[in-house]
Amino acid sequence: MSGQGIAVPFNRAAPIGRELEYITQAISSGKLATDGEFNRRAQQLLVEKLGASGVLVTNSCTAALEISVVLAGVVPGDEVILPSYTFVSTANAVVRAGGTPVFVDIRPDTINLDESKIAAAITPRTKAIMPMHYAGVGCAMHEIVSLAQARNLRVIEDAAHALNAYYDGKPLGTVGDFGTFSFHDTKNFIAGEGGALVVADIGTMLRAEVLRNKGTDRARYDRKEVDRYTWVGVGGSCGPSELQAAFLCAQLEQMELIDTRRKAVFQRYHTGLQPLQSAGLLRLPVVPVQCQPNAHIYYVLAKDATARADLQRFLATRGIQASTHYVPLHTSPYGKVVGRTPHPLPVTDDITARLLRLPLYHSLTLAEADEVIAGVNAFFAR
Repeated sequence: MSGQGIAVPFNRAAPIGRELEYITQAISSGKLATDGEFNRRAQQLLVEKLGASGVLVTNSCTAALEISVVLAGVVPGDEVILPSYTFVSTANAVVRAGGTPVFVDIRPDTINLDESKIAAAITPRTKAIMPMHYAGVGCAMHEIVSLAQARNLRVIEDAAHALNAYYDGKPLGTVGDFGTFSFHDTKNFIAGEGGALVVADIGTMLRAEVLRNKGTDRARYDRKEVDRYTWVGVGGSCGPSELQAAFLCAQLEQMELIDTRRKAVFQRYHTGLQPLQSAGLLRLPVVPVQCQPNAHIYYVLAKDATARADLQRFLATRGIQASTHYVPLHTSPYGKVVGRTPHPLPVTDDITARLLRLPLYHSLTLAEADEVIAGVNAFFAR
């Protein structure tokens, strides 16, 4: 397959239901700005799925994180504890509020924030804990929430990977004080760009609406609670367009089908690569019993950085596009300037060098998954 281009891309964004029909409806409505019919419909679908009291759709998970940090009361001088092994938006949200991200190590099994390391990183300036549910596998939320309540801290769930994933039967993103989701091209349910924010109570929702709607009480005006809307606080332009929301509605309507297809590919990889794990050549994902993940990412851990790079290059010769993941934030140029790393992060450093993500998306066929499995096996059979 060498020289023939990419046969199995890492990601393929594709419609699955009524996306084009809904986009056409949105255009025909003559209203393409935020908070039209499809914005409202997307929010209602998420409320029903999550069993949440309040959900706001946003133009990105980044925006949802930034709103959450403000709602959590983070001000200049405060600290927020989070994993170094996460996307930059997690830490950026803290920095934009004037806070300091405090980087803590991850667990070697789930690649999530290590709950046993959090207490040692707490100082009088700590305001919140921000766990990120890597690959849609839940962090140890019972322990994290318990610690936060004991120390009077807020919990902001970065659930960018985790829509339709559960921890002990509860939807991820609804366990802490705030939850944030992503609908980026690479996520399970997509809008090109987009996000959502989950809040726990009505008072907080009213504040969130102001932050989302340019600092105005436009949401109250739309509900006919006031006769005019005006500037009532600080805010940003954080709502998605109707085109984004229309695409998202069609995706959310097909959540179960998307879930079924992704889990079938995930299981195919897991079964097909198990002999390599048994032989000690690779490590496959670990899912604790209390977690019900959503098959967001399928990764393998190679023996070391050299083996990972060799495997990635070998798969590329067969037209298979595999991808590494984050550069740890504590090692990034800006992370060294604005962050604090109170203790060494050996697991983060190790995982970063060895993790390789395999293609996984709802339109990936089992035959294509078998090509990927054959490629990985061929690498180790050389």
